[in-house]
Amino acid sequence: DSLGSSDFCSRPGPFSAAAAALLAALMGLLVLATVLGNALVILAFVVDRSLRSHGNFFFLNLAIADLLVGGFCIPLYIPYVLTGEWRLGRGLCKLWLVVDYLVCTASVFNIVLISFDRFISVTKAVRAGQAVLSCKELGMIIVWIAAFLLYGPAILSWEYIAQKSILPEGECHAEFFYNWYFLMIASTIEFFTPFITVTYFNLSIYLNIRKRTSLRNENISPGQEDCEMSFQGKKREHTIFFVKPSNRHKHEKRASSLSPPIKAPRLRLHKLSRDKRVAKSLAIIVCVFGLCWAPYTLLMIIRAACHGHCVLHSLYETSFWLLWVNSAINPILYPLCHMSFRKAFIKLLILKCEHTSPQHHSSVSSK
Repeated sequence: DSLGSSDFCSRPGPFSAAAAALLAALMGLLVLATVLGNALVILAFVVDRSLRSHGNFFFLNLAIADLLVGGFCIPLYIPYVLTGEWRLGRGLCKLWLVVDYLVCTASVFNIVLISFDRFISVTKAVRAGQAVLSCKELGMIIVWIAAFLLYGPAILSWEYIAQKSILPEGECHAEFFYNWYFLMIASTIEFFTPFITVTYFNLSIYLNIRKRTSLRNENISPGQEDCEMSFQGKKREHTIFFVKPSNRHKHEKRASSLSPPIKAPRLRLHKLSRDKRVAKSLAIIVCVFGLCWAPYTLLMIIRAACHGHCVLHSLYETSFWLLWVNSAINPILYPLCHMSFRKAFIKLLILKCEHTSPQHHSSVSSK
């Protein structure tokens, strides 16, 4: 018996011409934004060597996963949405399902890695050596293997193990579409555990920064704070005095004696300021991740438990698209939250403008 053809969550028929045109335009814009945004992140890594730090490679891994969402998953799904029928065959349906589940899960696992890396850098103050870098490169590979193992084997072999298929002709979804037990276990691994983990990392970072800020405020006296703030002024003052030969060594000694007690607090203040920016960016990523994934995960479990009879298809479909919207938002978060990415993107745009500007070519040729 077909479970997908007559239930409350069955796919709607074809849209009207106006509605189909509007949906196609919106979905096309989403594809364009996802592909261009994540391609820009990847290109920034190729062009700007300063971005190739150990932590930023996790952003590269995330961008690759999100690029596949925009370049492969969404385009194949658009005709399915507009016509209400899968017309690309069972083989391509299987491939689409494997890639879609793979890249979405890999995107989640990469967010966990990014959060863990920020947690270590802020709370443990570990400087990444070659051994740490190698472990993190291994972690990037493990992300893809784990993401495939979570859903891939089930997608490929479920109907053979169950010795029957519940997939109606003209539809494309996983055979475990209504298996509540499997989806509950998979969702725990794919969403609930990662979300709790990144929330823990974010909270730990916040408490660590709060503690350090409190200690700094307690330990720094008003006189020391004034000394730090007036350091540049005093530096200029000593430079003027150095002109006098007779006082040169005396003032050099005085300047060197002022530097050490000032330098350490300034470095600590710089690290604290950097860690606050890290915490802010991580908090934004976690919040966006939760908002995009929570509706789909909850509706998926509810729908599976009641075999689609208690969830409107339009509501479930909207939550499903939120997962892909997350892939378009992720590359926007990088320049907003990270100065290094912002500089790299500006550099790329300037280079593009210089190469495409007719005035630039004419001025070069005239010279």
